[in-house]
Amino acid sequence: MRHKYQTDAIVLARYPVAEGSAHCVLLTPELGLIRVRAQGVRKSGAKLAAALATFAECDAIVLRGREGWRLSGAVLKENWFSRMNPSGRARAGRIAGLLLRLVQGESADPALYRTLADFFEALGRLPEEEHDAAETLAALRLVAALGLDAGALPAEGAYDSSALRALGERGNVIARVNRGIAASGL
Repeated sequence: MRHKYQTDAIVLARYPVAEGSAHCVLLTPELGLIRVRAQGVRKSGAKLAAALATFAECDAIVLRGREGWRLSGAVLKENWFSRMNPSGRARAGRIAGLLLRLVQGESADPALYRTLADFFEALGRLPEEEHDAAETLAALRLVAALGLDAGALPAEGAYDSSALRALGERGNVIARVNRGIAASGL
């Protein structure tokens, strides 16, 4: 009997596999970034479909098999995609893409999960004029959480232009992020 893990998860990406299944990339606080196979999620009337939408936050039950992680169940907690405007969705996609690019394999780091969850919440709450500041700050926090930047960061959880101003000029922050990406070698 395989051990089941129950954890919060944010769906970063979903890829079709076979006729009714999908591979989902989940970011969890306990297990980190994992890739799971969800059986039958693409069939009409699938119970797990809403919980496994891109940028959905869910309570997931996963188990580790011989061939990787499998999803046993999921309950939708928050659909961040529906709370974001198109500009916010594009920004969320860029940050999720950056995370997928920088994290190779499985990485259990609760700071990554918290950074992304706070960023998604901020995109749903902040006016569109502050989305750029939130995206820049999220990129810097991800790079710092992965150990690719050692500079000072503003208070955890604050995503707005005042938090970005505390760091200094936007160009300098972007340069820090780019140095971190270059240091990763990816």
